[in-house]
Amino acid sequence: MLSKHVTKDLSAYCHGELPPDKARELAEHLIGCSHCRMEFEEIKLGIKLAEQLPQFQAPDSIWPELERLWETRASASEDAFKPKSQSQRPGRFLAIAAVILLALGIGSFLWLRNLSAPSWEVARLDGSPRIGSALINGKGRLAVGQWLETDGSSRAQIDVGSIGQVQVDPNTRIRLLQTQPTEHRLELARGRMSAKIWAPPRLFFVDTPSAVAADLGCAYTLEVNDEGGSLLQVTAGWVALELRDRESMVPAGAACQTRPGIGPGTPYFEDASENFRASLVKFDFENGNTGVPLKTILSEARPRDSLTLWHLLSRVTDADRGLVYDRLARLAPPPAGVTRDGVLQLDRNMLELWKTELENLWTNTDGSFGKK
Repeated sequence: MLSKHVTKDLSAYCHGELPPDKARELAEHLIGCSHCRMEFEEIKLGIKLAEQLPQFQAPDSIWPELERLWETRASASEDAFKPKSQSQRPGRFLAIAAVILLALGIGSFLWLRNLSAPSWEVARLDGSPRIGSALINGKGRLAVGQWLETDGSSRAQIDVGSIGQVQVDPNTRIRLLQTQPTEHRLELARGRMSAKIWAPPRLFFVDTPSAVAADLGCAYTLEVNDEGGSLLQVTAGWVALELRDRESMVPAGAACQTRPGIGPGTPYFEDASENFRASLVKFDFENGNTGVPLKTILSEARPRDSLTLWHLLSRVTDADRGLVYDRLARLAPPPAGVTRDGVLQLDRNMLELWKTELENLWTNTDGSFGKK
């Protein structure tokens, strides 16, 4: 891990110009360094703005021709340098301007015509995966807009630019939506994928029918069923599941389900009790946001399950928020500056302050407070 700021390398990193080992080391630094991460976000914004500008490129052949015309004029007779009438002067300059504009137009056309679609390398692991209708024999290229599909006996691996890898399991359909220095995005329509990403936060996204998985520097599996629901399981780092104004933050060791029309449910640690997890499904997706499911969640919660309770604060009714607060406060007392009244009013600063304190608990496998 780098110990000093890395701002001088951020532009090269954004444009994929660093060696893989250096890029991975810098990405790990960005995950933990807010100063460099802020600089990185500013560079990404600048690149996005530049991408909106029109592209022009003149062919090299135009410049010798312009030079020849200039030399011809310079070597002309003395009369050619005498003042021209007002009617003659504009004509010559307009002709030169027209030549230049024509050259720029031709150059732009050639640039657009020859521009190849961005793509990622795909390697066959087992069976007969396909890109569109073409079988992958060894390795292939997945271009923006193309679908990669595996049958019941096929697997493939996608190199996500220089920031990570995605393994595609059998019976999966996945598409490359976008690949730019500021954003890499896949669409998982069905099946299962496993991602290992060594990139700064929110650079790699996966769209599903019921939520968007935003990578925060991590490793995870994501599975989409035939109904469009999904299950996210995080093995390292963090992932944010998002749909409109609903977000679930999922750390290593935790999971989260989604449903079409609802979005992400409430995250939970996978070693939570069976009753806890079953009640959470009812709460999230079966109109069980009051009554028995909530009572079971609160009674079965351990200190580490404060992950779930913290998310529930903004998802329960106003009448039940006090119950969630009281149970959470017993399991993991709030830090200074966080009050019961403020939390019941969903004060954003207080919720974030408490969350920051709780993250030490969520990322320790022994369920105790303190830095790792």
